Amino acid sequence: MNPERNIDVLIVGSGIAAFMIARQLSSHLNVQIITKGKHDNSNSVRAQGGIAAALAKHDSWKNHFEDTMKAGRFHNDPLQTEVLVKKGLQIVNDLISDGMSFDKTLNNELAMGMEGAHSLPRILHIGGDATGKGMMSFLKEEIEKEIPIIEDKMVLDLNVENGRCIGVSVLNECNKVEHIYATHVILATGGCGSLYPYSSNDVSLTGDGMALAYRAGVGLADLEFIQFHPTLLYKGNKVIGLISEAVRGEGARLRTENGKFLMEGIHPLQDLAPRDVVARAIFERIKNGEKVYLDISSIKDFDNRFPTISKMCKDHQLIVEKSLLQVTPGAHFIMGGIVVNNSGETSLSGLYAVGETACTGVHGANRLASNSLLEGVVMAVECADTILKSNLSTTPIYPKVLVHEQQISDLDLPSKKEIQEIMMKYVGIVREKRELQQALEWFQPYLQFINTPLHNVNQEQAEIINMLTVGWLITTSSLQRTESRGAHFRKDIPYEVERWRQSRLIRSKDEAVQNMLTATGVNL
Repeated sequence: MNPERNIDVLIVGSGIAAFMIARQLSSHLNVQIITKGKHDNSNSVRAQGGIAAALAKHDSWKNHFEDTMKAGRFHNDPLQTEVLVKKGLQIVNDLISDGMSFDKTLNNELAMGMEGAHSLPRILHIGGDATGKGMMSFLKEEIEKEIPIIEDKMVLDLNVENGRCIGVSVLNECNKVEHIYATHVILATGGCGSLYPYSSNDVSLTGDGMALAYRAGVGLADLEFIQFHPTLLYKGNKVIGLISEAVRGEGARLRTENGKFLMEGIHPLQDLAPRDVVARAIFERIKNGEKVYLDISSIKDFDNRFPTISKMCKDHQLIVEKSLLQVTPGAHFIMGGIVVNNSGETSLSGLYAVGETACTGVHGANRLASNSLLEGVVMAVECADTILKSNLSTTPIYPKVLVHEQQISDLDLPSKKEIQEIMMKYVGIVREKRELQQALEWFQPYLQFINTPLHNVNQEQAEIINMLTVGWLITTSSLQRTESRGAHFRKDIPYEVERWRQSRLIRSKDEAVQNMLTATGVNL
């Protein structure tokens, strides 16, 4: 990278939202992507399930909208959710027209899969259970000749001048800090699954984008809503990987140790109930010392239908033909994030956020299965359109401060493992006031690192500080939301409270908490 060259758009992150924005802007502006690891260290590449779109003749955007709202326990922003499902239809059709190839039936029609909390089959897949990988490969091929992807450089902080984001400070592979300037900075850094010991996420997902925004004074919302995927493959006290919800959509059932169907009598949709319901049911069994299994015996030709999962099992000496796979819940997705408008703009001029790191309001209190890739492409297009219409002046270049040396400090920080243990023990699938307060006490000595720019740190230290920042914010938000809704479950308040239904907790650098009503009303 030539840091003296002015950049129109700098995208931080390398998931589907990042690649989709780059695709939309590549022929119009000078765009660069920067990521702290390799370009394929993203959750998008790992996404097995699919992308939801109401393309079937018997389906409609209204059905998809209603399913999304129900799964989100009506905490969703209705207007944003309408945009998601309507615009999503158009964008998926456009991608198909451009050559993105989804799985088809023997009749050469799009194969529509079923997943939890969907009323109809509407999930598109690529390669059975490699949808994210397929979509990312398609997008990468379209952008790689036009857009440089800078790997192994971690953004430490946003550079702000006169109320505007003008670029970023970057830690390079030599532990030197580079200052990169851009007219538009887009955070597409994904979620924070690494806050928990069991997670479906890539290990690089440490909440970086949310922490960057928080240190710059940008608001974060809905952080208490952490979705735990019910079925992570488990062996020898370790999580091996994700077993897609599509497996249950094809007929797999959860069983207890004594062979009973776990979800019978718990929810009308049983194994296809919303993820928060299924995850809690499994968690309670495991907490009582039991094991829970996913019975895949009803799925014919499992190896061909789910090749990624089948290979994962075989790589770990698990025999798929025995039909019972031990599972455990694990951190999967955060519904909250950086507060943005319907175009991905934050409250800081020149700064945008898209994908899981942003809070658009479309997921409410619990994301509907296969809506994450959809949100990524929809918000990418919305954000790109806004940037193309923007009248922000070009950012001047500051060549005198492009690179500087730093002396790495010896900071008294906890390990990542310690943070993960605290988050799982006190701020996990089931929460209560006393335990949340214990977590806050644990965070107290580290608050000194949360509100200050990152100086003289290496990547490991920076990631730990970001984890502390986001973990503390999740904990405080979980304590302040005095109800149970969706993925946020308080066993001391195990019910929904109407006044919280459309209220969001917004955290900003001044530590103030606000309740903000989301948009209401939609024409069905």
